[in-house]
Amino acid sequence: MGEATGIEVKNLYKIFGPNGKDMVQKVKDGMSKAELNEKHNHVLGLNDINISMPGGKIEVVMGLSGSGKSTLIRHINRLIDPTDGEVLYGNDDVCKMSQGELRQFRRHKTAMVFQKFALLPHRTVMKNTIYGLEVQGVPIKEAEERAARWIARVGLEGFEDHYPNQLSGGMQQRVGLARALTNDADILLMDEAFSALDPLIRMDMQTVLLDLQEELHKTIVFITHDLDEALRLGDKIAILRDGAVIQQGTGQEIVLNPADQYIADFVKEVNRGRVILVDTVMDKSKKLESGLNVQSGIMLEEAAKILAETGQGECCVVNGNGEPLGVLNVQDTIRAMVTPASH
Repeated sequence: MGEATGIEVKNLYKIFGPNGKDMVQKVKDGMSKAELNEKHNHVLGLNDINISMPGGKIEVVMGLSGSGKSTLIRHINRLIDPTDGEVLYGNDDVCKMSQGELRQFRRHKTAMVFQKFALLPHRTVMKNTIYGLEVQGVPIKEAEERAARWIARVGLEGFEDHYPNQLSGGMQQRVGLARALTNDADILLMDEAFSALDPLIRMDMQTVLLDLQEELHKTIVFITHDLDEALRLGDKIAILRDGAVIQQGTGQEIVLNPADQYIADFVKEVNRGRVILVDTVMDKSKKLESGLNVQSGIMLEEAAKILAETGQGECCVVNGNGEPLGVLNVQDTIRAMVTPASH
């Protein structure tokens, strides 16, 4: 497997209305969403979006409803045509593809998982899962062999002949995921994929996705309005408001340095111990001659458990080769887990 290809969104604008193209310049000149709506009856959907989505990683796009996140994800497979800007996949600009090229790109490079499952009610689990391969013209026997592997992989072995209405919501979403994976697309687009599920089932599905991703390294664009979900899944997170990107970075960067009060309010309830790494809190100037070691790259919560269980006041953070990088003490660990960064 080669390196997965990332997606570059550059200077992307979407203005809904008959003269969107003419309105882009007004927005570039500083016209607000409200003014554009009042004066010109056009709706600003996306305002100069620039996001570099890394190949083989999970990019989470987060925001409240109406922030533009679903509009954005639909530009990646061009279910929505942009008013201005580029969506680059490798060297290809999705916005410039012909209808034929776009059809090939959608069929072979992308797969979508929706919030409402979008299963065909009259088709069994197996028949739903092979739908994309059927469209591609893959022989039925080969399609079913490929699908069976993914149905088992998402934990639905034995349910191949069930119909969607015989399954719980969590199971239906597993079918949606199996269908997307069977397509063998490089890009998985997941639009609020777990939002309709109960909290425990939602956590289950997040775990399934993370386990699969460890093996598959797909380029995943995951839309959510839930910060805990964003922090758990996202290698990188971009936060939208009113169609513009307010902040992007790792979960840790966003929690430690929120860009504005809006994001600060978002992150204040977060379980910081599950977001902040020991490396961020350790004292790099110190070394311990002997004592307890913890691995670089683990979360504070994990280190706190180890310190509590051993009764030690501090431990040494070491890299994969066991070389010391710094010292983590209990006080700093607790402080980092409970105190929001003051502004």
